[in-house]
Amino acid sequence: MIYKSYIIEQNLKSISNHKSFLFYGENQGLKKELKEKIRLENKDKEILNIFQEDLIKNKNLLENEISNKSLFEKKKIFFVNEVNDKIFNIIEQIIEKLDDEKIYIFSDMLDKRSKLRNIFEKSKDIGIAACYPDNEITIKKLITQKLGKFKGFSSQILNLIVHSTGLDRGKINNELDKIISCFYNKEIEADEVEQLINTKASDDFSELKDEAINGNKIKTNKLLAETVFDSEKYIYYLNIIIHRIIKLREIQVFKLTNNNLENIVAKLKPPVFWKDKPILIEQSKKWDESKIRKALKMMFEIERKIKTGSTIRNDLLFKNLIIDLCLVANSSLTIQK
Repeated sequence: MIYKSYIIEQNLKSISNHKSFLFYGENQGLKKELKEKIRLENKDKEILNIFQEDLIKNKNLLENEISNKSLFEKKKIFFVNEVNDKIFNIIEQIIEKLDDEKIYIFSDMLDKRSKLRNIFEKSKDIGIAACYPDNEITIKKLITQKLGKFKGFSSQILNLIVHSTGLDRGKINNELDKIISCFYNKEIEADEVEQLINTKASDDFSELKDEAINGNKIKTNKLLAETVFDSEKYIYYLNIIIHRIIKLREIQVFKLTNNNLENIVAKLKPPVFWKDKPILIEQSKKWDESKIRKALKMMFEIERKIKTGSTIRNDLLFKNLIIDLCLVANSSLTIQK
C-alpha cells in the first residue's frame, strides 16, 4: 500500500497497522527523522539495526532473531538498512512469518521494476513511501514549524538558514538543533544565527559558484584553487548550483512579459535572499534558455557519475564542471542592458 511521506511525518500512527514498511528514496535526512520518530513511538520495544550486508552473509539472521522469543523480553522492531532487490527473497519470506514484530526497511532509489518496491506497493498488509528530495517549500515549512514560536524569528532568519544549508534536511536539522539550544527562552537575533551556523565554508563555495555563473574567469580560477571542498558534499554543492540555474530559468520566463530585472527578481517565489539579488540580476544578463539547458544537462550528468561511482575522481569532475559553467556563461549571447 502506497503512502505519501508527508502524511507519515504528520501522523506516524497512520502506518501502525502494517507489520512491515519500506521507505525508499534519496532524502537521507527525512529517513533519519522517520527512524527517530519510530524510536520515540516505541520506547517500550527493543530496536535492532541490521544491514543488507549482514543478511547476505547470514540469510537466517533475521529469521533467527524473530524466532528467538522470551516472555521476559521486550517486543522487537527491526530496522533493515541499505536494502535493494538482492535480498528480495529473504524479505518476502520473513514478512510472512512476522507475528508481534515489525520490520522497517530503508533503501535508496528503487525504480518501478524493483521487485521489492512492487510487493510493498501491491500488498494491503505492508506499506511503502517514497522519500524524495526536499524543495524550498518543504524545507521552509520544516524550519518554520521548529522556530516559528521563537520570539524574533523572521523571514530574514528563515532565508539565512535556507541559504547557508541548501536543501539538505540532515544539515538543516543539525543547525536547527543548535539554534533551539542556543536561543531557548531568548529572542533570536539574525547576526547571532549567522555566526552560530558557521557559514564561512558555505560563503566560500557560494562566492565560487556566483563568479563561475557570472563568467568571471580570473576570480573563478583563483577561488577554485583556494576553496576547500568537503568530499562528502559534492551532491549538496551540485544542488546549490542547480537551484541557482533554475532561478535563472524562472527569470527568463518572466522576461517574456517584463524586461525590468529588478522587478522580476523582487517578485520571485520563494523570495530571493537580499544579498543574492544584485548577483542574480547580473547573472541573468548572461544566461538565456539555451545556456540554461546546456548547464542543467552537464550537472545532471555529473550527478549521475558521482552517484554511480565513476572511476573519475569526484573532485576532478566537480572542478571541471565549475570551469565549464564559466565557459558557458561567456559563450555567445547578446547581453541585455
